[in-house]
Amino acid sequence: MKKQLLCLLMFVIGLVSYGQINFEKGYYVNNANQKIYCLIKNIDWNNNPTAFEYKVSDTAEIEEVEMRSIKEFGIIGRSKYVRKEVDMDRSTNNLYRLSHDREPKFKKETLFLKVLVQGKASLYVYKERDLRRYFYNTEEKPIEQLVYKRYQKSNNEIGTNSRFKNQLWNNVQYASMTQNSVKKLRYIHGDLINYFVGYNESRGDAPINYAKKAKKDKDLFNLTIRAGVRNATLDISNVVSNLRDTNFDNQQTFSVGAEVEFVMPFNKNKWSVIMEPTYQYFSVEKTIAVDQVEVEYTSIELPIGIRHYFFLNDHSKLFLNASFVTDFDMNSKVVFENSEDLEIRTTNNLALGVGYKFKNRYSIEARYQTKREVLSQFASWNSNYRSFSILLGYSIF
Repeated sequence: MKKQLLCLLMFVIGLVSYGQINFEKGYYVNNANQKIYCLIKNIDWNNNPTAFEYKVSDTAEIEEVEMRSIKEFGIIGRSKYVRKEVDMDRSTNNLYRLSHDREPKFKKETLFLKVLVQGKASLYVYKERDLRRYFYNTEEKPIEQLVYKRYQKSNNEIGTNSRFKNQLWNNVQYASMTQNSVKKLRYIHGDLINYFVGYNESRGDAPINYAKKAKKDKDLFNLTIRAGVRNATLDISNVVSNLRDTNFDNQQTFSVGAEVEFVMPFNKNKWSVIMEPTYQYFSVEKTIAVDQVEVEYTSIELPIGIRHYFFLNDHSKLFLNASFVTDFDMNSKVVFENSEDLEIRTTNNLALGVGYKFKNRYSIEARYQTKREVLSQFASWNSNYRSFSILLGYSIF
């Protein structure tokens, strides 16, 4: 089984080295204000980039351009970044390292800001690991940071400087937004985007909502019905006497389950968290020299793990996943005809899988599960249950 999985992994690695690079139609504006159309490597940056890779055609060499060389770049119809010199406060939001100063400490920086809403009043965001800052400008006011800062008061309470609400009320105010409504605003994507879209629409403008465009590309939750054919083996041995040691050869069984997948909203949806409750059974009997041995092993497996996708084209992608498997056995036993039965109690193990998904609907996966102890409550017995499965899936949504 290990050799089979290794061969599959080698095959996938060979394919993904070709298929994981995804260049999309885009453009950049250089320092001479020339707009150059090209193909940009879209990695759906979780943190704001300082550079990016591009090529001028499908067959051209890949080049890298840094922030100092360009004023703006974008993936057409999806995202846009602009270079801005701004005053930014980098005060930490970590509760254990909060500043005692209520006021932000600004420092001038040149950054690629991600455009969220573009219009008469525009909204931008800068993200770097756990740091997130929003910026805005209007036709009358140059770009500045929307101020939100938590700080530690003298009585050890946590205070909040929410000056961004005053900034919006004073500089981006519109008729249908009351002062009380502004006070309820939170310093988060959704609240600020809705506010700026509302402001622009109230001024007769049709703003470009890049956040909405990006959201259309996100399919953040998938539910997939899975059924599989499994080859499983079980070895049991007694540390005192080997008379009832038994090696149950490969048994073909079936499994059925439902996979719940939560796709991470960054890095082009390449990472996800998966959970897959699965019903499985293993039923076999064997005659040995001194006894007749029968195994009836039924359980609900609960693999929880991570998955990484490699996009081949718009409809096809490969994936690798690794999961920690918790097993819930159900009235399972090893039955000896001439001696005492052994009640099955299992331990946890790992599962490694490689697969292919088509049109986000159909999938196939080869999965190997490492050794699982099934007689864990008996000190005098050792056991080794392992399996190799082929799983077919159909995504409901």
